[in-house]
Amino acid sequence: MVDFDEALNILENRARRQILKRLAKEPHYPLQLSDLLVISQQAVVKHLKVLEKAGFVDSTKVASQKGGPPKKMYTVNQSFSLRLDLGPNLFRAEHRTMPRGGPIRLSQRLPQDLDGVIERIGTRRRLPMVEAMSMLSEMDRALERIDEQRDAVIALHQQVMQRVAPNIDDSSETYEERQLAHALLNHPRRPLDLDLFSQGLRIQSMQAEAMLDGLRERLLRDFASHSGSLVAAREGTPLPWWLAR
Repeated sequence: MVDFDEALNILENRARRQILKRLAKEPHYPLQLSDLLVISQQAVVKHLKVLEKAGFVDSTKVASQKGGPPKKMYTVNQSFSLRLDLGPNLFRAEHRTMPRGGPIRLSQRLPQDLDGVIERIGTRRRLPMVEAMSMLSEMDRALERIDEQRDAVIALHQQVMQRVAPNIDDSSETYEERQLAHALLNHPRRPLDLDLFSQGLRIQSMQAEAMLDGLRERLLRDFASHSGSLVAAREGTPLPWWLAR
């Protein structure tokens, strides 16, 4: 499975995106893709090799109906979503894999207003086109509502980051300390990978650990002052991440 950067690097090529768009609908031969996209078959085969090596597509050999040698047919084999949110105090890049399972299993994650769609799908393998169009229209409306909600949450996230930025500037003496604070804020529910953080800034791990210890002490003081509680612990005790709310 590729990560965000590798997927973005592959998909930045317009021809590959066009190939995947065709393959997502149904399997194709390289010659078919060449004719449809008006690019050489040699170029199509080259792009397909890149996509297959990255795991985006699979190929199978299909016997020729005209008695010639078997031909390779390609089809998409991955389901994922790339998300990039960018703005002042905002950078979120995610590679998300689509959940597996049938309608009943997926229903546990779906909005309640799609319960009717789940019931109508049932266990049938085929749907009349007119009924499928009705269901897809309902799902499109649901996606639009979810996207609007997500956009609002991201905008609120951005405002929180903008309002905390002056405090980070005031309490941090160096660029590295500011970057450490931002790294913690970007993923407040995950432990920070100090080795990865150190490599990104080209600093020693020991320097990053010292900065983290200092930031933990400030967070403990901030927690105590804002909550009105006293946090008592021996010197050097790391801040429990569930306290940082």
